[in-house]
Amino acid sequence: MLDESLLDSPEGLAEADRRALLRGAAEAGARVRTAARQAAEAGVGGLAPDGRPRAVLIAGPGAAATQTADLLGTLAGAGSPVTRLAPTGVAPAAGALRWELPGWAGSVDLLLIATPDGTEPGLSLLAEQAYRRGCTVVAVAPARTPLAETVNGSHGLFLPMATAPYDQDEPLAASAPGVLWALLTPLLALLDRTGLLSAPPDAMEKVADRLDAVAERCGPAIATYSNPAKTLAAELAEALPLVWTEGVSAGPAGRRFAAALAELSGTPAVVAELPEALAAHSALLAGRLAAGADPDDFFRDRVEDPPALHARVVLLRDRPIGGLTAAPAARELALTHDTPVSELEPEEGGELETLAELIAITDFAAVYLALASGA
Repeated sequence: MLDESLLDSPEGLAEADRRALLRGAAEAGARVRTAARQAAEAGVGGLAPDGRPRAVLIAGPGAAATQTADLLGTLAGAGSPVTRLAPTGVAPAAGALRWELPGWAGSVDLLLIATPDGTEPGLSLLAEQAYRRGCTVVAVAPARTPLAETVNGSHGLFLPMATAPYDQDEPLAASAPGVLWALLTPLLALLDRTGLLSAPPDAMEKVADRLDAVAERCGPAIATYSNPAKTLAAELAEALPLVWTEGVSAGPAGRRFAAALAELSGTPAVVAELPEALAAHSALLAGRLAAGADPDDFFRDRVEDPPALHARVVLLRDRPIGGLTAAPAARELALTHDTPVSELEPEEGGELETLAELIAITDFAAVYLALASGA
C-alpha cells in the first residue's frame, strides 16, 4: 500500500531513503558534468579515430549495461549496429558471470565495457580476449578496480566512473539514477568522437541543465499537486502500468522506467511502442485488469481484502516522427475501457535533452513509489 502522506514529507522521505536514491536523482546533472570532465581529462576529446567502427559491442552486468546499450543504440541509429553481449552463468554474482565475443568480432569493431562494479573476472577475461582479437576496448568502471588494471594493461582506454561518496554506503541498484548517467556520459563523449552520434560538450551541458531543471520541479520539497513525479507515483499505486511510448527518445525511456519500477519498488509493468501497443495491449484493457473488472463474487469482504489490480496507461511522448501521432487513438482506446491515462511530454529541445527529461521524471517517480510503498 502506498503511504501518500509520506510523499509530502521531505523529512520522512529522507529517512526512508536508505539507498540514497533521491539524492542520486537530484544530483544527476552534477553527475553528468563530473563524468564529462573526467572523460575529457582521460583524453577522449583528443581522440582522432580513423572512422566509424563496423559494430559496437557493449558488455556489463544487469540493467545498467542493458539500458546503456539501449540508449546508445537508439541515439546511434543505423550508423553502426550496437549490440549488447548478454552474460552467461549460474548466478548474477560478479564472480559467476562470463561474456564471449561473437566469432566475427575483430579489428574493425569496438568493445565497450560498462559496469558500476569493476571486480567481475568475466569482464577482465573479455577485455583480454578482445585485445587478442584486435578489437578496440574502452571501459567505464570505478577507478582502482581489477578491470581498470586489465584494460590499461591491454592497451585499451579506461574511463573512470564518476562516483559519489554515498555510492559505497549501500549496494548500488542497477537502475539507480546516478549509475546510468555515470556510465552513459563518458560513452556518449567517446561515440561523439567516432562520429557515431552527436553529443558534443555543449550538448552534454544542456543535458545537465535539463536534469537540474527536472530536479527543481520534482524534488522532495515540492508538493504532490505540482510535482509531476510524485503525481505519477501516486497514480501508479495499486496499478499495473501499461507504458506506451511514442517518438525515438521515448522508447528507451519507457523501457528504463519499466525496469526501474520492477527493481526499485517491485512494481510490474509492461511497455510497448505506439501504434503497435494498441493491438498488443488491447486485451489487457478488456480483461480482468480493466478498470471496471471485478473477478470476485458479490459477497467478497471489500474492507479486509486488498484492492484489485487494474491497468493504467502511462503515455510517454517525444516528438512524433513525420508529425504523425497515435496519441488520440491511445486515449480513445483507454477511455473506451474506463482506463485512466497519465501523460508525460518533455519540453522542446535537442534529442539528448528530451531523452534526459523523460528519464529524469520517470526516475523520480520510480523512487517515490519505492519509498512510499516501503520497498
